[in-house]
Amino acid sequence: MLQNYLPILIFIGVGILVGVLPMALGRLLAPHRPDAAKLSAYECGFEAFEDSRMKFDVRYYLVAILFIVFDLEIAFLFPWAVALKQIGRPGFVAMAIFLGILVVGFVYEWMKGALEWE
Repeated sequence: MLQNYLPILIFIGVGILVGVLPMALGRLLAPHRPDAAKLSAYECGFEAFEDSRMKFDVRYYLVAILFIVFDLEIAFLFPWAVALKQIGRPGFVAMAIFLGILVVGFVYEWMKGALEWE
């Protein structure tokens, strides 16, 4: 019975070791020289404000949404590339249409200036 669960237990043990060992080594071997810059809160590349409910520029959200869209595009490209021989020409045409739509959206965002940051 234990033989069935042994690979799972080994996998969990290796995962914990890989997660904990670098942190422990960093804590033990790294120099500890705190200063004000290292101890300050770091948020989104700018200094923290007093009001936590301050409104952000809408471009921040637009860039985040664009990142998610194009990240998902890549997530769809990998399985498609692996299975291209099995799906044949119809799969190629479907992915070409998908990429074409995304390229049109990318060009539209580019022309509207959504990728420009001031």
